[in-house]
Order: sequence, then structure tokens, then C-alpha cells
Amino acid sequence: MPSSTAQPEATSPKRVRITDLRYPVLTESQQQTWAYAEANPITLSEDSVLSAAREQTGLGDFGPDDFRERLALWLDEIDADPNRSPVSRMVTHSACTRYAANRLRVLDVLRRHPEIHDEEIVAPIIVVGLPRSGTTHLLNLMSADSRFRSLPLWESQEPVPFAGDELGVDGVDPRLLRSQERWNQMQAKSPLVAAMHPMTPEHIHEELELESLDFSSYNFEWMSSMAPRWRDYYLAHDQRPHYEFIKTMLKLLQWQRGPNRWILKCPQHLEQLGPLMDTFPDATVVMTHRDPVSVVQSAATMVGYGARMNFHELDLDAVCDYWIDRVSRLLDAGTRDLALIPDERRVDVYFDQFMANDIGTVEHIYNRAGLEMTEQARGEISAYMSSHKRGSGGQVVYDLRADFGREPAELRTRFANYFDAFPVKVEVL
Repeated sequence: MPSSTAQPEATSPKRVRITDLRYPVLTESQQQTWAYAEANPITLSEDSVLSAAREQTGLGDFGPDDFRERLALWLDEIDADPNRSPVSRMVTHSACTRYAANRLRVLDVLRRHPEIHDEEIVAPIIVVGLPRSGTTHLLNLMSADSRFRSLPLWESQEPVPFAGDELGVDGVDPRLLRSQERWNQMQAKSPLVAAMHPMTPEHIHEELELESLDFSSYNFEWMSSMAPRWRDYYLAHDQRPHYEFIKTMLKLLQWQRGPNRWILKCPQHLEQLGPLMDTFPDATVVMTHRDPVSVVQSAATMVGYGARMNFHELDLDAVCDYWIDRVSRLLDAGTRDLALIPDERRVDVYFDQFMANDIGTVEHIYNRAGLEMTEQARGEISAYMSSHKRGSGGQVVYDLRADFGREPAELRTRFANYFDAFPVKVEVL
């Protein structure tokens, strides 16, 4: 277990410098989580996950069996690594069990209500761009417009209510309350998460959470800090069946409640533009652009901070190398397949311009998507911005040189093709 005698240094109430990124110092809550996981060892096997899901739901039909190979690979990648911590094992088992249980509930509803398949997903707006490039902020801004259907975190975590779930006397969905409890636990376990990537229950989430019920997507790489075996398997397989799974999930959610024009986003789509456009051929695709060196600096810090609980001995350089490679792969694929998006339905959004003019950027997107920026929509977006100030949870200081020993100019050469294709402003010098 990493050291536990000091705490990360905060240079001010708003600016946080993580001084123990390379040599983690666990908080008291993290120590308790580690001790609990160590005292309650987990068996990582397909049978243990699926048995737990059956017991939770009282259901037993998982549908087509092809998902089992993917689930087994997820579990074995963690199980076979002696450096994986008991916390990593516990979190992996818990997440896979939740996905399997949700799969059971979803397939049960689909069997009982075949009319769900008749729902149509029409002209969604889909935000595509690197992680840490403004995609989340842009998604949440547009989701404030009540004309759109979006995916709040609480609903993505539990797309179908549990048997016996009833709204409380205050009208609150029990799924939201359970999501709040998960967020409370996450903040206690990883206190800087809120500053880097807020995950409150009402926060609008990525549809890859829905794809995880089919045990695909690159989400597992984030969940486990890095997963080279899964990455290679996932990239070697056609993802169209899993994008169709996402579409079916959207139909189910739309059938449960409207409205029926979706706003979606996921960085994964950058390397899956073929499956994306085949599945949603009438989509307007919003492509965000940011200096990939800044993206690496931010993503590697966030993943590195989270990884302190995933390994007995953290190799921060390996984490950084993994996500440099991952960002490079995303950009190479997105640049290669750009022509798959019809020009008239692609909107390029540059990070610096977006940060300088939030609502103006949204209005530009609406114009391209044939949607009017009404006064009501403008008011709803403005109200969201007023109640969700950027950086209100604190601002983490990112430093590629000091924390990772990497020179920004040298790293930037890795992304030369991307800079040739798009006039992206250099941020990290």
C-alpha cells in the first residue's frame, strides 16, 4: 500500500497542486477502502459476476452469449496482473456486476415490450472530440435546452428501475438517490475528482456507459487506468453491433420518457466514425479541437491520480505513455475517417473560441443543425451556466514537465498530422 503519512498540498482554496502524484499518499478514507478490500478478497470470474447479477435481479436471461468473451477478458486483465490492488479487483467486480444486472433488466423490458424497437432516433446532435477538450461542458450546456433528450448520470448507471422501485413522496427517483450515494463515496475516496471531472447524479454522461452493458467500448481503459489487452481486442473487432446496442438502449430510454431529439457525446467516437455514422446517418457531428499536449497533460494527471488505488506500485510513466498513445490513436483515426461525416453536418469547435463564447458556440451549432436558438433555450442555457461555474470545485494545476518529465514541444511532434489538418491553438509551451 502507498504511504499514508501526509496529504496533497493545496496552494490555495481554488488552485490545487497534487504533490504526491508519482509517490501516492493515501487519505484516511482511501486507507480504509484499501483495508476493507484486502480483508474481503474478490474472485474475478465470469461465473462470480453473472451469479451476483442473477441474485440481485431474480432474472437469468442474458441474451446472446457473445458478451461473455468480452466480460472474461475484462476480468482476466485485472486478475492476471499481480500488481493490481485489492481495490482494483473490488471495483472491477462491482462494475461488471452492475453492468450484467442492468443487462438482465434491460433485456427483460425489451422482451415484454417489443414496441420499443419501433422507436426512432432522429437527427441526434453528437459531440465528438478528445477527452478533456470541452466535450463535457458543451454537452451539458446543450442538454440544459429542454427540447433535447440527454442522459443524466443517474439514468446511465441504472437505465431500468429496480423491481419495487417507487418514487418517493417528494417525487425523487430512487435511482438518483443511489447515484448520489455513489458520488458521495467517490468524493470521499478520491477527493480531487470533483475538481477534475464532476460526476454528480444530474451531470450529463456519455452513452458509452450504455454500451458497457454489452461489455464493449473503451470505458474499461478509463475504469482500470490502462488495459492494453482489452484495447487491442476492442480495436481489432468491428464495433457496429455495439453501436446498434447503444441505439437500442436510446430507444428504450426514449420510450420511458421524452423528448425525442438526443444530444450525445463520447470521445470514443473519434476512432469509431464508421460505426457512428452507419448507426446514426442523419446525425449532426460536433467535433471539438484542443491542443493534444494539453489533453495528455490533463488526462494523464486525472488517470494518474485515480490510479493510486489501482496498483500496489504505481508506475506513473507507464500511465502517461499509455494515454499519450491512446490520444494519438484517437486523433489518427478521427483524422483518417473525417470524410465519413458529410461536410454539411460537421461542426468544428475550437477549445479557445468555445471557452471565450459558450453560448455563441452553441448557437453556431444550432444553426448548422437547423435548430433555432429560442429565447427559452437561451434562458435555460444561461441559467445552467449561472448555477454551474467552471472551476467552482477547485482548479487542479497540471504540469507535464514537473509531474511526468515530458517536454511539450517534443511530445507535440507526435501529433503533427492533426496540427496539419486543424488550426489548433498551442496551449502548453
